Amino acid sequence: MKADPTAQRRLLELAALDAELARAQYRRRTLPEQTAVEEAETTVRGHRDAVVRAKTSVSDLGREVAKLEQEVTQVRTREDRDRGLMDSGSVSAKQMTDLSHELDTLARRRGVLEDEQLEVMERLDAAETDLAHEQSQLETAETSLADAVERRDGVLGDLDVLEERRGGERTTLAAELPADLVALYDQLRARSGTGAGELVGNRCGACRLEMDRSELRDIAAAAPDDVVRCEQCGAIVVRTGKGANA
Repeated sequence: MKADPTAQRRLLELAALDAELARAQYRRRTLPEQTAVEEAETTVRGHRDAVVRAKTSVSDLGREVAKLEQEVTQVRTREDRDRGLMDSGSVSAKQMTDLSHELDTLARRRGVLEDEQLEVMERLDAAETDLAHEQSQLETAETSLADAVERRDGVLGDLDVLEERRGGERTTLAAELPADLVALYDQLRARSGTGAGELVGNRCGACRLEMDRSELRDIAAAAPDDVVRCEQCGAIVVRTGKGANA
């Protein structure tokens, strides 16, 4: 293939744009800000789960307290009824004895229920404190997540701008170069990642490897409009006058 030497040199501009776009794409794939968002999301999920568990505990204990309160109320109502019967004077001596025994039993039962109620209420207070703590932790984690998302989106926005700008420049430049030269360059770039490199000294700018004397002599002997390739990486070797003499 032959191409005007000026067009060949402009391939270096195209390669520079492609390298910048490749770096942007790599940055997008390996964004540390995205990792920070994912870690923050994991933290938020953990705290949300903890809040759910704490709420469930508070709800369960609240129902238990209410149930015990209802049972205590029922016992007190029964005690009040028995005392009322004893105070009325309308019951026999045997019934008085039975009522007295029942009041003793009810008093013991109420004592047990009130002790249980106190213990559950203390657990409920602790659960409510734990819930408040977990909610605070969740709010802090959600704030950290929002900050991480904002930082990531800012970086992604910058990458979007850069890719749009450099992509436009690449499209314009590629349209100004011979189509067959650009097609070869793109084919080589798709294969090895770099389609063209400048010859500097005895080194290929695409693969950074040194060329032997035989290859350098062949390049020096080629016509200025010959499109020469690196024997080691296959990329187009762009001659700018910086090559070493064979």
